[in-house]
Amino acid sequence: MSGLGGLNKSSNGVVLGMVQLQLPVVETKQQLAAQTERVVAMVAKARRNMPTMDLVVFPEYALHGLSMDTNPEILCSLDGPEVAAFKQACIDNQIWGCFSIMEQNPEGNPYNSGLIIDDQGEIQLYYRKLHPWVPVEPWEPGDRGIPVCDGPNGSKIALIICHDGMFPEMAREAAYKGAEIMIRTAGYTAPVRESWKFTNQSNAFCNLMVTANVCMCGSDGTFDSMGEGMIVNFDGTIIAHGGGRPDEIITAEVRPDLVREARTQWGVENNIYQFGHRAYVAVKGGARDCPYTYMQDLMAGEYKLPWEDQVEVTDGTSCGFDAPTREFKGNPNG
Repeated sequence: MSGLGGLNKSSNGVVLGMVQLQLPVVETKQQLAAQTERVVAMVAKARRNMPTMDLVVFPEYALHGLSMDTNPEILCSLDGPEVAAFKQACIDNQIWGCFSIMEQNPEGNPYNSGLIIDDQGEIQLYYRKLHPWVPVEPWEPGDRGIPVCDGPNGSKIALIICHDGMFPEMAREAAYKGAEIMIRTAGYTAPVRESWKFTNQSNAFCNLMVTANVCMCGSDGTFDSMGEGMIVNFDGTIIAHGGGRPDEIITAEVRPDLVREARTQWGVENNIYQFGHRAYVAVKGGARDCPYTYMQDLMAGEYKLPWEDQVEVTDGTSCGFDAPTREFKGNPNG
């Protein structure tokens, strides 16, 4: 399936490159500019490394490192020089790219955002992380849902970020909206290694969807990110897997056409379909109700765990952040 990492690309294939980027230290505007240049150089390396590559993916925190710094001087915007440089790199190298920025937010804390830019330099997908890794991350909760875009060679692509992938609802939503490939970028460190692996596999299998996943890599002198780039086929099998070498690019060819075939032709374990058509052998069309209490309560704004009042960590004060006072308003424009 991987076509020798994409060396032998088929007519229906999409070749992915997952960059285990060296974890940087970025504290100043000058360091941000230097790291932007480094990412741009890695786009060019990816193209030289694999002429068949369709999409190169950079991990979460590729520009900013793991400092959780909300200093306005090193934040980005869609019309800023960093995104402009990414667009030009995609044009110059005739390749699609997936990038990470910490985005300015005049109304509150910064957003942790991801972009997919096509080979013409146009933003095709713009996502804000829905589930920041609490209590460690200070980012504003995402307000754009989980978008899906048309990708290279007729593919449908979604992007989630790091902790998002620990919630099975995220992958299910991406698949429900048509994604055949779900990218997951991360900055995770070694303690999360095993859960990283099995959630990447379960997200793929439970939704008949390719998952393409990569973390930052190496040490910044304080933290050690783990790399662990991995591309998982729609049946849950790992078809490419990196280790802990910084700047290694993990590649594989994936086949969205086979995802589409499985979704329409599988009977056993076609879970994404059967979830909404329970027991169709017994009842016509299957049961199409919502028997899940947590979904009903979430929609009603009444989500509450049986042990909710005993949860001890409910804000970021344990990690040095002030307790928030603002309520979440969402995106008035949808």
